[in-house]
Amino acid sequence: MRVCAVADTHVPVRARDLSVEVWQAVAAADLVVHAGDWVSIDLLDRFEDRAARLLACHGNNDPPALVARVPEVARAEVAGVRLGVVHETGAAAGRERRCDDRFDDLDLLVFGHSHVPWDSVTPRGLRLLNPGSPTDRRRMPRCTYLTFTLRAGRVADVVLHELPLRLPARPRPGSTKASDPR
Repeated sequence: MRVCAVADTHVPVRARDLSVEVWQAVAAADLVVHAGDWVSIDLLDRFEDRAARLLACHGNNDPPALVARVPEVARAEVAGVRLGVVHETGAAAGRERRCDDRFDDLDLLVFGHSHVPWDSVTPRGLRLLNPGSPTDRRRMPRCTYLTFTLRAGRVADVVLHELPLRLPARPRPGSTKASDPR
C-alpha cells in the first residue's frame, strides 16, 4: 500500500495551489493521509476527487464547514497497520509519552501543526510521522511531504521529499509590485 502524507497545506493562504510534484504523489498513492490545516474546503474536495482513498482530519485553521466533514482524529486499519491521523500533538518535549497514552490503539500516527518533519518511535513502539508542510516551510530549509509503504503490518520505505524552492516571479513590465516568492 503506497501512502502519501501531507499536512498544513494552507491553500490558498500560503500558496495558490500545491505543486505539481505533490499532486502527482497524491495521484500515485493508494492512500493519502492529510493531517489538517487545509484552510479551504475546496482543497478537501480536490483531494477527495484525486485520491484513491483519503484518511484525513481537521486542523486549528480549518473553517467550520470543513470541520464538519472530517474528524479531529481519523483511524483506519490498512495493510495490517493501525493508522491514525491528528493535527496537533503538543510540544516536541514529551510527545512520545503523550502519544503513547492518548493513542494506545495505534501502530502509526501521522500528525501536523508544527510544519516540522518528524520521525520517531515511542517507548511502546508507536511510530510518529509528521510530513512537514508542502507550502509553508517556516524554520525548515524546504517545504516537504512524506511517502511510505504499509505492508504486512509494517511501515517501510519512509521518504521525506523536499520540494524545490520557488523563485520569485518576474515583475510584469510596468509593474512595481514584487511577487510573493512562495
